[in-house]
Amino acid sequence: MTVLSPPRPAAIARALRDARTWCAGHTIDDRPALVHALRVAVTIGQHVPAPAQDVIIAALLHDAPEFAPTERDVYQTLTAGYGTEVTRIIAALQVEHRALDEPDPPIRVDDQPVLLASTADKIVALTSLLRRAQSTGNAPDFFDRRPVLCGLLPHFRAFQRAAHPRLPASMSAHLDAALTPLERATAAAQRVGAR
Repeated sequence: MTVLSPPRPAAIARALRDARTWCAGHTIDDRPALVHALRVAVTIGQHVPAPAQDVIIAALLHDAPEFAPTERDVYQTLTAGYGTEVTRIIAALQVEHRALDEPDPPIRVDDQPVLLASTADKIVALTSLLRRAQSTGNAPDFFDRRPVLCGLLPHFRAFQRAAHPRLPASMSAHLDAALTPLERATAAAQRVGAR
């Protein structure tokens, strides 16, 4: 059983419907965007007993600013439908996502709801990345073609270390377990490229 298993609270059921609508036709990590959203929400529930409903809703809708229709301000729509806390968490995740395009992105671990959603998002994305690399049969080539991503791995490791004391131990360990094989694989790719 997961945090999304029926019977669901009405707000989570509504968020799931909105996520289905807004994610339709979009992909993340070569899979339907809805799969990513569901996995982020479920990952939180795997590590946090009785997580706050707002965190689960924010996890389901965290990519809404990128996918929702633009006729109306997405943050107004989120606030009207789910309240200010859900909107605040999603806005903070969007700031974090955009910062990854900047040199030396900041690491924030002081906001527990954002930290839980952000960590789950990283676990799901990094696990998917490793799976995709392994499925190619040529992981070194896969990572060689993604230098920006490889350059972010030290940031994700620094995030994991900074977040460790504030996360459930199992969640920190899960992020570590996602990062470690990626670090090994990218180091192997760099050795192959140096030859």
